[in-house]
Amino acid sequence: MGKDSYLVGLIGSGIGPSLSPALHHREAGRQGLRYLYRIIDIDTLGVPPEAVGDLVRAARDLGFDGLNITHPCKQLVIEHLDALAPQAEALGAVNTVVFEDGRAVGHNTDVTGFAASFARGLPDVPLDRVVQLGAGGAGAAVAHAVLTLGAGRVTVVDALPERATALADALNAHFGPGRAGPAGPELLADLLAKADGVGGLVHATPTGMAAHPGLPLPAELLHPGLWVAEVVYRPLETELLRTARAAGCAVLDGGGMAVFQAADAFRLFTGREPDSARMLADFAELAGPARALR
Repeated sequence: MGKDSYLVGLIGSGIGPSLSPALHHREAGRQGLRYLYRIIDIDTLGVPPEAVGDLVRAARDLGFDGLNITHPCKQLVIEHLDALAPQAEALGAVNTVVFEDGRAVGHNTDVTGFAASFARGLPDVPLDRVVQLGAGGAGAAVAHAVLTLGAGRVTVVDALPERATALADALNAHFGPGRAGPAGPELLADLLAKADGVGGLVHATPTGMAAHPGLPLPAELLHPGLWVAEVVYRPLETELLRTARAAGCAVLDGGGMAVFQAADAFRLFTGREPDSARMLADFAELAGPARALR
């Protein structure tokens, strides 16, 4: 029988509005666990993303059972861990750290969370050509997810060409030659035109978050032949989703990914099976009535 008391946290930037604490607390309460989930915001602390290693060591010394890691620390944290689960190693990004026998072990539940959300929310959309904005930690996870779900080819667009190339190379090494390629933002219009009717857009940058408002691309590039999937969930209705829906696109908000990755992290922290359906209902209530999860 596992223990019944847990101390976990979330490290990232601008994470005050995160719903992760409430999702974990509610599920833990239903399972009779004492569970404290703390926010560790590097902006509030006044430290740079590179301080993630110090924060992980401090959490381990203070008796934390685990941590979630979010933007902009998912890749920076890796060098400070003792081991990586196979999926985290393949992704080159970590969003969950479990402290086991004095060791810090990195996992990635973003990839399974996005895959579960996508299969639930956009089950029948074409996946021949997928254009992805963002090649950071979340981008690595969602690119792996869409290729696992059967995407023909993913083109990774990032403002940093070397980052897009590195992710595309890693995807091809894992899934086979020709499954991914890099591109600069100047090619976005052409890429989305070619995806019309045969694919869609995955957005995996911080743009649209409460601390980073706005659109990640010109609105005129969206048209009804595309589907649009978002990873941002605070706010749940980002400007990108509003614009895409108005343009006639099928859309997927970031709420499902947030819930399913949280459920997978809860399992890793506690060894107990979460009820994802209950957590989806929790999220719909916590996020407010504006856009309930489908």
